Amino acid sequence: MIFQQYVLHTHEISMRQQKSISTHDLKIAWLLPTAWFYWQPSLSELAKLCPNTKVFAGLFPGFAKGFENALDVEVVGKRKVVAVTKSSTSYGDNFTYLSPKIVPRLLRYKPDVVFSSSFGIWTILALLFKPIGGWKVVIAYEGSSPGVDYRNSPLRLWLRRMMVWAADACITNSNAGQKYLIESLASPQELTLVQPYEVPDARSLAATNESLELVSPESQLKFSELKRPVFLFVGSIVPRKGVRCLLEACRLLKEAGFHSFSVLLVGDGTQQSELRDFTQKHQLEDCVTWVGRVNYDDVGTYFHHADVFVLPTLEDTWGMVVLEAMLMGKVVLCSTGAGTAELIVDGENGYRFSPNQPQELAAAMQRLIEDPSQIPAMSQRSKDIMAAYSPEKAGLFLSQVAASVLGVEST
Repeated sequence: MIFQQYVLHTHEISMRQQKSISTHDLKIAWLLPTAWFYWQPSLSELAKLCPNTKVFAGLFPGFAKGFENALDVEVVGKRKVVAVTKSSTSYGDNFTYLSPKIVPRLLRYKPDVVFSSSFGIWTILALLFKPIGGWKVVIAYEGSSPGVDYRNSPLRLWLRRMMVWAADACITNSNAGQKYLIESLASPQELTLVQPYEVPDARSLAATNESLELVSPESQLKFSELKRPVFLFVGSIVPRKGVRCLLEACRLLKEAGFHSFSVLLVGDGTQQSELRDFTQKHQLEDCVTWVGRVNYDDVGTYFHHADVFVLPTLEDTWGMVVLEAMLMGKVVLCSTGAGTAELIVDGENGYRFSPNQPQELAAAMQRLIEDPSQIPAMSQRSKDIMAAYSPEKAGLFLSQVAASVLGVEST
């Protein structure tokens, strides 16, 4: 009976392909362990081109500002992250449990194409039930980094190679991700497509309160009192994000006699107490302000008041916050540990530096402190670069991938 259903379904797809249907008629499913805010702009644009797009998620934090009900989202089961081995400077080895109930949900939905994030359990299930459901599978690999590539694990690499072999295509945000898929997992080059598809939208980053006076209730410091240039960090205060490197760079700058600059740290995390002690010990309170955690809808206010964004991460597969900063017209100082470092052109829209190298970061900050007149042109260059990576273009790319794996007309 199952085999007969499969034959009928594949025959139906074949007939549809012969009619050269447009992407508007395709049924697309996205499988996401967590449907974070940064997924929503591109998938919303995909849904405009392909209205029959549905997101299945293990966790859904809600819609970002400007995207209320822009997507059909269904939460399936409960996501659970189990730490196998922990690392203070990397992602660590984690297993993400996702409900097997995704299988009957997909069989009921009957998608033509399934996009599945990374190499987790839902990707395995989508591939295993591909002959029964008759759908195509596209693996979306965010980007390459040591903590998630598992290059030293023969078993994991073998399993991933089998998944790539069974998939119909792979997509990734970065050139490094494409290189990993092709060289380490033997993904065919013609089926391994690179295009940033996790990109921000200005609507969710608009300053919610440009007239806000206080940087944070704790500091009682007004934005107008900040010494320029203002360097901004947004993210978790954990070792992997490299905030200590940023504070070390501040210490080096002050020791060299540079005092006219400010640093805003937006976020919280397990390392915050330790780093606040570091700030006090090295008398950095006059230039470093701890903002704490803010709602995603309020992040745009801090981008609005900053001049330069800093991501000193030790490791990030992508680093969406860099694209947010560029979209907001900010100069970016980015560690080469982030996948988004590929979008930074040294001397044009920012500078790159090696992870955990405060001397390199301090030197980049010093260039901007000594000559702030270069900031406006570099800020504009960030906007110019981001013009090529809009949610509209990402949505079009995803619709073209779906059409390509089905062999149908892309319109």
